[in-house]
Amino acid sequence: MTILAQATAPATGGGVMDLFLKSFDVFTILLLLASLFAVTIIIKCLLEISARNIAPSESEGAIRRTLQDRNTAGLEALLQRDTSFYGHVLRAAHACPGERVAIRNAAELAASEQCSRWFRKIEPLNVIGNIGPLLGLAGTVYGMVMAFSALQSTAGNATPADLSGGIAKALVHTLLGLMVALPALLVFGLYRSKIDGLCTRAMAVSAELVEGYCELRDPAPTTPASNAFTAFNKTT
Repeated sequence: MTILAQATAPATGGGVMDLFLKSFDVFTILLLLASLFAVTIIIKCLLEISARNIAPSESEGAIRRTLQDRNTAGLEALLQRDTSFYGHVLRAAHACPGERVAIRNAAELAASEQCSRWFRKIEPLNVIGNIGPLLGLAGTVYGMVMAFSALQSTAGNATPADLSGGIAKALVHTLLGLMVALPALLVFGLYRSKIDGLCTRAMAVSAELVEGYCELRDPAPTTPASNAFTAFNKTT
């Protein structure tokens, strides 16, 4: 009867949430903070990284029309309020006092800086994606140390209950580390490709706009016109 009663007794405290609460420590706090930070960066990427913010067609069209009309005053007024990729590049070209070669170099430098600025926005996801598993591994090692400490304190006669706390802590930390890293690295890879495509197109269009600006500023070219900037080699 005793055995039957034990077999039919309801289990208590065996859920995942119960294990999570029992495993709550400094590593869990760090992993939760990392996950919150990653979610914040992901939401920010969803809101900011788009063609409308990086290289809007409206900005490109307005600059092209102003250059075709040879409206220098209108171009200056447009560049003062244009915050797009094209606006930054054309402002650098407009502020350069030199000839065509110097103008192109200034514009190319501004374009590279804009590309780097957009890539830096997603770099925290790469950092979190690489640090998350390491934090989880540190928590895993800590949990295993606790399990072996319990085994040592009982002179090798530890029961499963004595060992379960440290083992559960180790496994929870591993799980949290992976749950932090996987979404962060996935979004990082997707948005890196998206930024690469948008910035590549923006650099090609900017090169055409800079050539148009050079024609407006100096109708008689002193050097052969180039149709594109030199290749942009980004580091990741």
